[in-house]
Amino acid sequence: MTTLRMKTPASAADRRLAIGKALLFIACLLPLARAAWIVLSGEAVNPVEFITRSTGTWTLVWLLATLSMTPLRRLSGQAWPLKCRRMLGLFAFFYASLHFTTYVWLDQFFDWPHILKDIVKRPFITVGFAAIVLMSPLALTSTQGWMRRLKRSWGKLHRLVYPVAILAVTHYWWLVKKDITQPLIYAAALALLLGLRLWWRARKA
Repeated sequence: MTTLRMKTPASAADRRLAIGKALLFIACLLPLARAAWIVLSGEAVNPVEFITRSTGTWTLVWLLATLSMTPLRRLSGQAWPLKCRRMLGLFAFFYASLHFTTYVWLDQFFDWPHILKDIVKRPFITVGFAAIVLMSPLALTSTQGWMRRLKRSWGKLHRLVYPVAILAVTHYWWLVKKDITQPLIYAAALALLLGLRLWWRARKA
């Protein structure tokens, strides 16, 4: 009887976590479904620009959501945020890949000389390209197998998420020419998330 009582709460918690992660997975796909609907229904005046902006925005959203999981874990005392962190990080990379693919394919039509010229001469594209380059090894090494292979180096590698987030916010800020309200909101959110980490590290030291 004691064994059954000990296992039941754990299995119920596992079921709740599985349901929560399934709902989160669906929620992460909803922006893409909405964007596809708007483009296919003809509501988007400039479909390529709309897709580029939408995928870029949601890359930032999921990236900041990924960074918010550790503070949420510490503030709530619950373990589930850390179990959702990898999914959010992979969705951030997924939307970043769509964002970059839209630029390369639909905007530039694989004109590589012009793309390289853009990367070198246009600062907001330079930092955006740097962000996705740094995100790539994080996505590739996100599995349990890579965690076992890299051991302590895995944690050091995945600290690249911090410069990635800074580059992503900078990319958006430099892209916007007039109204910087939205980039400022993302920058403030990032500053809060990084500031909490620095504060906790200082307290620990």
